[in-house]
Amino acid sequence: MLHHADDPLPSPGWLQEFLRLEAAGGLILIAAAGLAMLVANSPVDGWYTEFLAVPLEVRVGTFAVAKPLLLWINDGLMAVFFLLVGLELKREVLEGHLSSMRSAALPAFVAVGGMAGPAVIYSMFNWGDPIAMRGWAIPSATDIAFALGILSLLGSRVPPGLKAFLLSVAIFDDLGAILVIAFFYTAELSMVSLVVAAVALVGLAVLNRLGVVRLTGYVLLGLVLWVAVLKSGVHATLAGVALAMFIPLRPRPGGAAEEAPASPALWLEHALHPWVAFGIMPLFAFANAGVPVLGLSLAETLQPVPLGVAVGLIGGNMVGVTGMSLLTVALGVASLPQGVKWSHVFGTSLLCGVGFTMSLFVASLAFEQGGTTYPGVERLGVLVGSFVAAVAGYVVLWFVLPGQAGSGRGPGLQ
Repeated sequence: MLHHADDPLPSPGWLQEFLRLEAAGGLILIAAAGLAMLVANSPVDGWYTEFLAVPLEVRVGTFAVAKPLLLWINDGLMAVFFLLVGLELKREVLEGHLSSMRSAALPAFVAVGGMAGPAVIYSMFNWGDPIAMRGWAIPSATDIAFALGILSLLGSRVPPGLKAFLLSVAIFDDLGAILVIAFFYTAELSMVSLVVAAVALVGLAVLNRLGVVRLTGYVLLGLVLWVAVLKSGVHATLAGVALAMFIPLRPRPGGAAEEAPASPALWLEHALHPWVAFGIMPLFAFANAGVPVLGLSLAETLQPVPLGVAVGLIGGNMVGVTGMSLLTVALGVASLPQGVKWSHVFGTSLLCGVGFTMSLFVASLAFEQGGTTYPGVERLGVLVGSFVAAVAGYVVLWFVLPGQAGSGRGPGLQ
């Protein structure tokens, strides 16, 4: 629910609130994915398919945007998710854990390793198949909600520095995913639509430069930007990130005097978070995780595509995240966060292999955008790889994290 402009900003404990929301959202994501799998492999699977294919149209005069429900979710609601990602990234870079070069160095380099490792492993499985190689980025994404949800199951045993490390790596990973989508999953471009998008961006820049802090103008121009990007051939979710970059984090000195939040960007982030965590992401999971597996043969499940995705998520992140952490610290570029040990980093590297929603999203771009879709096996690889990574990460961290006071080495299920 949106708050009034005079409502107080989130308390200084925003990180704890953020993590609680992500943890709860991760559990709801698990339920939504499980429900999708159940429905897709039941006698009502036809209803599930027809539901996602329901045509929806928004028309203004002769101009119309018409898409099936699945694409409204993937192109429309996911743009709101990426708006939230952009707001989080902007805050972290300007005022948060990533505001200094040294604090940002470790998660930045680790995120590079966490994207490169899975991509290399996937490519090793699928080299020589140009269609399959479109999915090279599928295992390179980390699902922050799922990863933090698994980490939260260990309760107070988890050092705050480890939570912040995982959060920072995931933010850089999201930035990497945004760049991958922009450069590698863009269809044929429409110059007219790109010009309209550029005009909308100029308008957003003018509002920011004038110090406008009321969100109405940004939202209206953001809608124009989203439609233009949608029609341009560039993936529409990038409009959400672009909009976030222009929403002021703090009012500009001497800017327009008007009734507005003390921090428009932080207020909007705080307002969007519950809607994204408990609405948009579970709906996306339900719409995209329904993989019919009853008719798949063993040979189909062992194809290079699902194997590359699954092994990339698990082994690629384990090698990429741990290896890049070791290299970055050894070169003296950064140091481990306070209270974090190398065994913790290894366990966290496995949690980074929980790709789920972001991997499913990239899979939809890789194999559906070009009109060549594998029969659900790439999504099966995402689900299997994410599940194994989640279990392995939890088990490793359960053993290496210190026990709670007075409770021995038992798991912190709090």
